[in-house]
Amino acid sequence: MVTFVLIVVLALAVAVLVGFVLGYNKVRAADVRVDEALGGIDVQLTRRAALIPSLVQTVQTFAAHEKAILDHVADAQTALAAATAGKSVAQRGSAEKEFDTAVGQVLALGQTYPQLNSSNNFLNLQQNLADTEDKLAFARQYYNDAVATVNRLIGTIPWMFVAPMAGVSQREFYQVPK
Repeated sequence: MVTFVLIVVLALAVAVLVGFVLGYNKVRAADVRVDEALGGIDVQLTRRAALIPSLVQTVQTFAAHEKAILDHVADAQTALAAATAGKSVAQRGSAEKEFDTAVGQVLALGQTYPQLNSSNNFLNLQQNLADTEDKLAFARQYYNDAVATVNRLIGTIPWMFVAPMAGVSQREFYQVPK
């Protein structure tokens, strides 16, 4: 009888240990997916920022006296690069909003300078920016899906008991800059 009780206790202990290990791995994998998704956003933000020097150069040839707008773009690009190096999702969103405003001003120059709008280089850069925006929107959605998974996972039993031991906490959703 004592042997049977010991076997049952041992089997329960092994089952709890296996459950803990599986839960730990599941929570950590979901957290890594969030970090990976945030990296995808950073890649697209960096790609978009890399297109800007060519856009600025093209605009400069047509609108040299629009220096304030071009300086605003350069400052916004620097701020965006700094934000992608940090950990804050809110900082990324804020820098992205400022960058969007600056790029919008440059693209608006196409309306002021019709010869700029007919430039193949300008049109190609606009197309590349539009393509990057689509990829960025997808990367944001992927990130928010990963965050939703982690947040849902660590808010449910039994994972909520494993998450603190795995060092995983709720993550912040990426807000589209407005």
